[in-house]
Amino acid sequence: MIDVGHAVGQLNKLLPKRQFILMGPGRWGSRGDIKLGVRVTYSDINNTAMIIEIARKKGGYVPDLSFGTHFFQDLVEANIRYLPLYPDSEDENIVFNHRFFKLADNILSKILPEFQHLDEVVKVIEVKKEANGKILKVLMNAELDRAVAVLTDKDKDDKISVTSEIPREKIVQNPEHWQWRLRMAERIAYSIDAENFGIVALYILGSTKNATAGPASDLDLIVHFRGSAEQHKHMMQWFRAWSQCLAEMNYLRTGYNCDELLDLHVISDDDIEKKTSWALKINAITDSARKMHLGSKEI
Repeated sequence: MIDVGHAVGQLNKLLPKRQFILMGPGRWGSRGDIKLGVRVTYSDINNTAMIIEIARKKGGYVPDLSFGTHFFQDLVEANIRYLPLYPDSEDENIVFNHRFFKLADNILSKILPEFQHLDEVVKVIEVKKEANGKILKVLMNAELDRAVAVLTDKDKDDKISVTSEIPREKIVQNPEHWQWRLRMAERIAYSIDAENFGIVALYILGSTKNATAGPASDLDLIVHFRGSAEQHKHMMQWFRAWSQCLAEMNYLRTGYNCDELLDLHVISDDDIEKKTSWALKINAITDSARKMHLGSKEI
């Protein structure tokens, strides 16, 4: 059960941010009785778009769910959605497509071979592959206490009327946002003095790389660093200046206000060798980070 929590934490680092859903039995984040649910911390689930707690009836008893209370404030601030699911309920309005989950291929061992022993416990489903190119959308209405998940073409139902429960940046799809971020990332890569900062390589990932960035999206970068503490200090100051400048530019363009726009992840040679931290994204089977051309001399 502890290994399950570790596997979820690694998947949280590896899968594209806000483009996957975590579904699990019982309570997410249970730290007491480990049998009550999935033992994780917020840092193990903070990149998901949604967490679902599933209460299956056993011996006439339905377990109590946490309703997201273990991370409640964090979920609210990060716009991560929460849903309790009672698939064994007699309520005819509750429909759970168990067949889809049972028949779908499990790609866990392909992306995290070190957790292959959990193949029968943890299942990772690539929705587009299983649904012939369709994507999964979840529509929620808190006032009606209703939610529905549907498989749909990417842009087919963009005009569906939704409530404020869905963040605006999830609804507005304007290519201008990701294109501008990509140009800025390329400008950053071109301007870097890699040798002076101890930078081996720079990678782009997330919504900008996937062409899904909205007006409030971060610009996610991975920096492969191999330098001294002094070089690290100067490098972080340089990136912070860029981050604050881009945040101001984005505000003037869109009206969305934030302190910094860059979401920077620094990895080392040790991370690369052991495939830990954000190094998992480099050469990953799914949604791998893309290496950028550095304008100055690379190490």
